[in-house]
Amino acid sequence: MLLLATAATAQDLTLTGAITRADHQTYREVPFRVPAGTRRLTVEFAYTGKDQKSVIDLGIRDPQRLRGWSGGNKQSFTISEAEATPSYLPGPLPAGTWKLVLGVPNLRAGAEARYTAKVFFEHGPSFAGFSAAPVKTGPGWYRGDLHMHTAHSDGSCLSNRGARVPCPVFKTLEAAHARGLDFIAVTDHNATSQNDALRELAPYFDDLLLIPGREITTFQGHANVLGPTGPLDFQLGSPRLPTLAALQMQVESAGGLISINHPGQPSGEACMGCGWTVKDTDFSRIQAIEAVNGGALRLPGGAESMISGIPFWEARLNAGFRIAAVGGSDNHDAGLDPAGGSGIGFPTTVVHATELSQPAVLAAIRAGHVFVDITGSRDRRLEVTAASGPRTAEMGDALAAPAGAPVRMTIHVTHAAGASLSLVGDGPKPKLGDASLGGDDETRSFEVASDGRRHWLRVDVRGPDGKLWLLGNPIYLNAPGELAR
Repeated sequence: MLLLATAATAQDLTLTGAITRADHQTYREVPFRVPAGTRRLTVEFAYTGKDQKSVIDLGIRDPQRLRGWSGGNKQSFTISEAEATPSYLPGPLPAGTWKLVLGVPNLRAGAEARYTAKVFFEHGPSFAGFSAAPVKTGPGWYRGDLHMHTAHSDGSCLSNRGARVPCPVFKTLEAAHARGLDFIAVTDHNATSQNDALRELAPYFDDLLLIPGREITTFQGHANVLGPTGPLDFQLGSPRLPTLAALQMQVESAGGLISINHPGQPSGEACMGCGWTVKDTDFSRIQAIEAVNGGALRLPGGAESMISGIPFWEARLNAGFRIAAVGGSDNHDAGLDPAGGSGIGFPTTVVHATELSQPAVLAAIRAGHVFVDITGSRDRRLEVTAASGPRTAEMGDALAAPAGAPVRMTIHVTHAAGASLSLVGDGPKPKLGDASLGGDDETRSFEVASDGRRHWLRVDVRGPDGKLWLLGNPIYLNAPGELAR
């Protein structure tokens, strides 16, 4: 067997070789070095000779043990600290000599199979997602749920016999798919073990973007971390995590984002540490706030009940911070009937993203290109844009408008016949000439003169009974640079 290892980059490798009849029904181990600090390893394997019914099976060993064997059913695999492709074991990746294990169950006489194995090493904690390609290409409004629990924390559902049991991850994905969602984040409390199940399920649920997440659950508040899969400390106030700033630094270095959960819900026996009371929170490093939690929808007042997160979010906006409002069902039972308004997708977070991929969805949330569909509909849409001179902005964006300059805002709403528009902000708000929405595709415009100062202004949609249907994110006028995104 001929072996050749060349550096494709400073650290990635390409292993090549040839297998002949002499290797028939033998195992060959191809050694390569894994550098210290590797957090994720990916192998892409290909070989010639399949047309002659040649077969090469695949596995891998680390310096201590067999890390997996997929035989002939996979041509690529990933191993990381927190999750791995099915057939392979997650866990730390020790530096040293690893071996690609090649099994040769069949190679005909006179045949030769040449193989190429590309080995990629990732050293940073960032993670681009379980799917190498976007689930859907092209810009659009994509609908998802950012807050759900499974058997990997306190999620439960009824078994086939009707017993209440820890609810497996696939039930959550089934429910999300049935609801017509485009993306979800499974956010079990302080856990990442669910990511191994998500890695396994992603190829089957290939029309649903699966974003890794966890709910960092402390005695002073809960917050979702979306994106990173590696270890994060959650024992806030202990030597392991003395300050929130330490967690923020970890998440930022991993390319993730933080969303404060249900900040308006008081802490108590039903939910320990639910309200946000973390001292010295640097809100300039908080990307989102769960303004609407599914639990609030079951109370009088709904999204604006006594535990609503909207006042908490608006107080941050009034302080000059640009933080996106999102929603999450906080579902703990994937078997709940969605028609009851308490299942997965109630509420729905709707993002305007460049494509349906993890980087694009997280970027849209950071940018505030989001509205919250509190009714969990499949088709309601709220689009708000503003223009001043040649400059334009959408929800979440900042727009410079000097004193006296006119700002024209355009609102487009679909599938909300019978509802009405309302304007919310920290400055003077003009009266809409016609706030009612008579049809299922309505556009309204108005103009306001800028006073040259910083303001935020958003548009909400309310149903005929006055209840909030769609919660918009603001457009920021003259946002100061130090607080701008």
